[in-house]
Amino acid sequence: MTNQATTAKNVKRKKLALHQKQNLIGWAFLAPAALLIIWMCFVPMVQAFILSFKSGQGARLSFVGLRNYQYLLKDTIFQQTLRNNILFLIIQVPIMLVLGLVLATMLNNPKLKCRGLFRTAIFLPCATSLVSYSLIFRSMFAVDGFINATLMGMGIIDTGINWINGSALTARIVIIVALIWRWTGYNMVFYLSGLQNIDYSVYEAARIDGASPFKQFSKITVPLLKPTILLTTILSTNGTLQLFDESVNLTRGGPSYMTLTMSHYIYKSSFEGVPKFGYAAAMSYVIFILVAILAFVQMKVGDKR
Repeated sequence: MTNQATTAKNVKRKKLALHQKQNLIGWAFLAPAALLIIWMCFVPMVQAFILSFKSGQGARLSFVGLRNYQYLLKDTIFQQTLRNNILFLIIQVPIMLVLGLVLATMLNNPKLKCRGLFRTAIFLPCATSLVSYSLIFRSMFAVDGFINATLMGMGIIDTGINWINGSALTARIVIIVALIWRWTGYNMVFYLSGLQNIDYSVYEAARIDGASPFKQFSKITVPLLKPTILLTTILSTNGTLQLFDESVNLTRGGPSYMTLTMSHYIYKSSFEGVPKFGYAAAMSYVIFILVAILAFVQMKVGDKR
């Protein structure tokens, strides 16, 4: 009995030693990436937070406490950028998510021919350079561009519309259309991935029981894809609150700041005119807080686990 107990202890000790070695090897592989993430992400975040309590030009920065955050409450331009971001969030994100879900459901049908071609065609805009597609849309929506030429050819309008600089409404429409065009395919891929985990026999059984396509969509697809829908909602909310390229390259923030986004305003405060790095850092933390709050609310509402 003593020999058996000693043998069992030795085996257990060897297993423990092997487990420790495996942990050390795992940490050795993770350590470089973890150090890079800390150095490149978390350290700048802490530095930016400290910077948000300072003011001045260049290296001559002085501690001013909450003055930058207090000025945010009086800054009418920042308030306008916040309204712009919220408007894009309320209109563009639901349309994009619903359209992506509908397209994913249609393209998940195994009886549909050329599914791969359609999936690739819808996803391709996401692979397009942000600057390139913004310039293309700016050209298409120019006064003498493709969109006006098409509308005049169809007899819908008599003269070209100044989409980008004419009014806030038309400029916002251009940005919303551009965002939907580019990011719908991105969300569609998430939904397609989730749909692969749903056995198609479930839809066949529902069809045999007389369920309409809408019933199948609302009673099977949406409930089973709830975690994926929650993920895409959080990602889309995060991306919309940090919207930058479209405001810079499509509308230049005009007319009259009506399409200027918070990220674009941070850039202008930092690198145009007199640099205000402390104030820009304060604005960036406002975005961070908004993203965190909305993500928390969406998790509480959407995730019942």
